[in-house]
Amino acid sequence: MIRVGSVKASHFFIFTISITLNMKKFIIGFLMGMIGLNSFAQISDSSIREVKLQGAVNFRDLGGYKTKEGKHVKTAVIYRSAALNTLSDADIAKVADLNIKYDFDFRGPYEVKTAPDKIPANTKRISLPAGSENVGDSNYMKNMGRYMKSDSFLISFYTVLTPFKDRYAPLFDSLLANKSSSPILFHCTAGKDRTGIAAALILYALGVDEETIFNDYEATNYYRRNENAKAIAQMTKYYGLDEKTATSMMGAKRSYIQSTFTTIKSQYGTIDNYLEKVMGLNDKKIKQLRELYTN
Repeated sequence: MIRVGSVKASHFFIFTISITLNMKKFIIGFLMGMIGLNSFAQISDSSIREVKLQGAVNFRDLGGYKTKEGKHVKTAVIYRSAALNTLSDADIAKVADLNIKYDFDFRGPYEVKTAPDKIPANTKRISLPAGSENVGDSNYMKNMGRYMKSDSFLISFYTVLTPFKDRYAPLFDSLLANKSSSPILFHCTAGKDRTGIAAALILYALGVDEETIFNDYEATNYYRRNENAKAIAQMTKYYGLDEKTATSMMGAKRSYIQSTFTTIKSQYGTIDNYLEKVMGLNDKKIKQLRELYTN
């Protein structure tokens, strides 16, 4: 047996566990199998995109992607990550060197209370907890076993659009107000669901094609492969889930983020129309965003 580290429970729960080496290898292999072939091209530049930290995972640069207009998303300006509560002093110094102006935190109050961000003094944290107000409270955790019998729970998370405006519109407003294109960061706990949707909407607004957007989303399976293996083993042990369901829930399945886009299109006709009607991004603001964050 090997003993693996403790990871904070939240929307998609990560725990302290003991698993056999063979089981861990099997689960990691299963997770890697969820990554599309095209996503490996995105992963191949991880030496440039990934910010390697001791106390955080899935911290990466959204820059470098080619847009449909032939430009590229600026590098070293927009970052995404998982939880930041276990950053080491060296990590904080490394993040400080990125000169991140804002830290947009999508987690709810219970998550924040038990795992407060550790960020540089010159970075301002902005809380955007819409849709996560009860994540992590006692009743939520008590009912978790019932919620997690299938991944339909996650599908609803990706397709119920109600909290999206309060969660993401302020992020877009801040991006537009950031006239100097100072670096910004957004994150949740796993850096997969709330963060994955944010990344998808931002990349779309900047003119990146959907295939690339979905590949970026799926790449989380690579960046979280070790942490997901720990969580999956714990979910099968304590919540009675079968391994397939647990793996599906912890994975960044393309069908999840596609379901968000499909739902938006079914309700608003196009993603562009949704960005205008809900996020307030008319043609003028879309142009401003692209001037600020692409070159």
